[in-house]
Amino acid sequence: MISQSDPVRIFVGHLWETDDDYLRVFEYLESARHFYYANSGRPELRPSGGRDAEREELRRQIAPAEAVIIVASHHRRAPELIEFQARFAKSAKKAVILMMSFGSTSAISRELQALADTTIDWSERALTEALRRYGRHEQVAQWDSIDFKLD
Repeated sequence: MISQSDPVRIFVGHLWETDDDYLRVFEYLESARHFYYANSGRPELRPSGGRDAEREELRRQIAPAEAVIIVASHHRRAPELIEFQARFAKSAKKAVILMMSFGSTSAISRELQALADTTIDWSERALTEALRRYGRHEQVAQWDSIDFKLD
């Protein structure tokens, strides 16, 4: 069970910067009631030393995570970097949750889809359910309730 004392540990894929889509993931997580997370990603810590140093830092950031969230729009901007993050997550037995492009119906590459455990739309509920199901391996069963007023 996800609690304040035992938050789900996540890594949100990044391009060594905090763009709108990266920040939007956290807006969704923050709006979820009774959902706690710890982020191991640090996009501001881009190391000097080139690609090998960057990849080593990404491995270090992904290692403590239970689940890795990949935003599809990042893949269009830097496919090699995002695929590296997803491949490392899979090799380290981390859940990979792929979020569609925000406000777009753009196609997602087959390579990236093949690395994902699940692909979700931008929805706070879909995101938290995916983290519970794939990150924590919890059974997730939620029903919507509708209140009717009888006159």
